Amino acid sequence: MARLPGMSEGQQLPHRLRDALAAADFTYDAVAELLGGQAHEALGRNETTPGLRRTRDDGPLATLVRLFLLQSPVSLRAAEAALPGLVDRLAVEGFLEQTVGEVAARLDIRPYATDGADGRGLWVVSDLTPGLDGLPTRVGADHVLGISPASTSLAQLTLRHEVGSALDLGTGCGVQALHLAAHAERVVATDVNARALRLARFNAALNGVEERVEVRDGSFFVPVEGERFDLIATNPPFVISPATGERLVYRDSGLPGDRVVEDIVRTAPAHLTEGGWCQVLGNWSILAGQPWDERLAGWLDPGCDALVVQREVLDTAAYVELWLKDAGQHPSTGGLDAGEYARRYDTWLSWFEEQGVEAIGFGWISLRTGGRGARELLEWPFDVEQPIAPAIAAWGEAQRAEVTLASRLVLREDVVQETSGAAGAEDPAAIVLRQQRGLRRARRVDTVEAALAGACDGELTVGQILDALATLLDEDPAALREDHLATARALVAEGFAILA
Repeated sequence: MARLPGMSEGQQLPHRLRDALAAADFTYDAVAELLGGQAHEALGRNETTPGLRRTRDDGPLATLVRLFLLQSPVSLRAAEAALPGLVDRLAVEGFLEQTVGEVAARLDIRPYATDGADGRGLWVVSDLTPGLDGLPTRVGADHVLGISPASTSLAQLTLRHEVGSALDLGTGCGVQALHLAAHAERVVATDVNARALRLARFNAALNGVEERVEVRDGSFFVPVEGERFDLIATNPPFVISPATGERLVYRDSGLPGDRVVEDIVRTAPAHLTEGGWCQVLGNWSILAGQPWDERLAGWLDPGCDALVVQREVLDTAAYVELWLKDAGQHPSTGGLDAGEYARRYDTWLSWFEEQGVEAIGFGWISLRTGGRGARELLEWPFDVEQPIAPAIAAWGEAQRAEVTLASRLVLREDVVQETSGAAGAEDPAAIVLRQQRGLRRARRVDTVEAALAGACDGELTVGQILDALATLLDEDPAALREDHLATARALVAEGFAILA
């Protein structure tokens, strides 16, 4: 395990390193262009050979790509050209390891492109990516994960409105804190892993936001007792396991079952300002005989609006395989012998059976204080628009909307109507309204509901539209109003229409 960087030389190292990375154009876009599509995609699969073929020159950018992203030694001469005056210091601080005439990386430095209009480029320091080219790799208990699918998912989920204060709970190397620092006046980042805390501090300085980001040591909400925030973002160590093996701090909380996610959801409202948001990425147990949404609804504060989206469900065997491989414990990677792997696999499955767990759900939980206690628990494994944060914000606004018969609604521009049925049939067998953006929801409607949606152009009120439909269909106007005001409200709540 690499020695962690300090803040020596009057805390100048991160700033000098930033200057060198910028001078080499070590950015996400430049790296992607250098590697080309094939090599860039291969690196995403942890394969380095195509990338090595594309970085054979000794230019500064190619050198940094080989050194940090491809984890390949480079010549001392090339390293000194790419990192002028820094190689010795980076070796002392644990970034690099020098041998005769060669330099190898001990920590990962990765360019990262953020979403949004500002188009900010960041650099993130973490432990080296394990398992490149299928080589056997066992990560240590205090391994500091870098940019991962989970961290990018949370970044795309998190709202980006301007806030006074934000909390990154379980910061790891600080990815979420770096995002939050772009739109929060003050960010607090917490963790229990000492190595992660040091890297998070270094990353804040490397990206020039150290004045906005305060890193604190402590478990969950303990370091912020009595404090409230406008926005909380957290990707907690949510892996659900019997905790009988080595605990990996970045993924294992040490709490039983899905207690870590439940505790965060129950505790977060006490740490939010009025109208504040908490956004959680997590796993939860799906128990035999109990619907997942019924169980999670019991965690929710009645004073909060809550949108819970279950994005994926894994059976227990697939879940165990996923996380044993994540820890480098599959026999094919040399992590464990076949007998020990089978023993751990069996122990984990047996524990799930004892707990009554039949599957594991994965998804997003977004809470907002100061609402009406609106809640929606949605199973939606389908493709969504990324970043999804604007759709979450729109959902929050929709829950505050008062939809009455006097309201004027406008159908969102991205909503299309689809019909299906037997060829030549006079009437369609099914009518579906489908969003092309945001969550990309689909809603099956009847002919009255479809006509109501189609007439929502802001000119007529909901009551006027329903009265016109009653006349057209020879229906009782009072009954149609009573039956379909709820439809109008649902169209707004689900994002198909907005108040004019």
